[in-house]
Amino acid sequence: MPSSAQPTATHEFVAGTAFLGRGLKMWITSPRLMLLGALPALIVGILYLVGIVVLLVNVETIAVTISPFANGWDEPWRTGVRVLAGAAAAAAGILLLAYTFVAVTLMIGDPFYERIWRAVETDLGDAPVEAKRGLLRPIADALRLVALAVLVALLLLLCGLVPGLGQLIALVLGAVLGGWILTLELTGFAFDARGFTLTQRRRMLRARQSRSLGFGVLTYLLFLIPGAAVIVMPAAVAGAALLSRDVLEATKPSDQR
Repeated sequence: MPSSAQPTATHEFVAGTAFLGRGLKMWITSPRLMLLGALPALIVGILYLVGIVVLLVNVETIAVTISPFANGWDEPWRTGVRVLAGAAAAAAGILLLAYTFVAVTLMIGDPFYERIWRAVETDLGDAPVEAKRGLLRPIADALRLVALAVLVALLLLLCGLVPGLGQLIALVLGAVLGGWILTLELTGFAFDARGFTLTQRRRMLRARQSRSLGFGVLTYLLFLIPGAAVIVMPAAVAGAALLSRDVLEATKPSDQR
């Protein structure tokens, strides 16, 4: 009796990255629409760049503030701890900006990104009935995700303070948790249009966790490249629409497929 092998987590992760690749193709098929989506990302990116510069200029002061226990230590231990604290604070600050970038950009460029999402849904067929989206729930969801991002950034700050493997653990956790948060944020259009809450969205994406993480982690890593977010952001909205359709189809009851 033939057995149907279940796809491995690695296969699912790679399949998830392909959704972003398909989103990037829209720069070829719909360049004007994608340029509109790049504009809010550019504006927010410039503001965040200023924030990063301010953070780095004041990183020494921040390091001293968060490590008062080292004030009476002898050298080189005091300086060593301050260097670790400064690096952890800088990393946590940059990660926090990366996590909140999508939520802020989506709020500013909502009409543009809704057009990109709608174009993908229309192209796939069986798109949700066009209706005016309410403002309160998407904003509430965005604030909840920003609060989650703050908690994650604080967790990574604590991890970064651990000597030895702390920085490596913070980097790996940052990519995984950051990818998950980005996926939750970017899939909002598709799930909101179908009446699902953030809790339901999270549960359905978790049912395809490896695939969802593949999309989110790749998006997160590309966002860390200076200037790349301007190009990747509209593509990520398109890719998230494709991922959402895939997840919704997979989690639909069998008698409705």
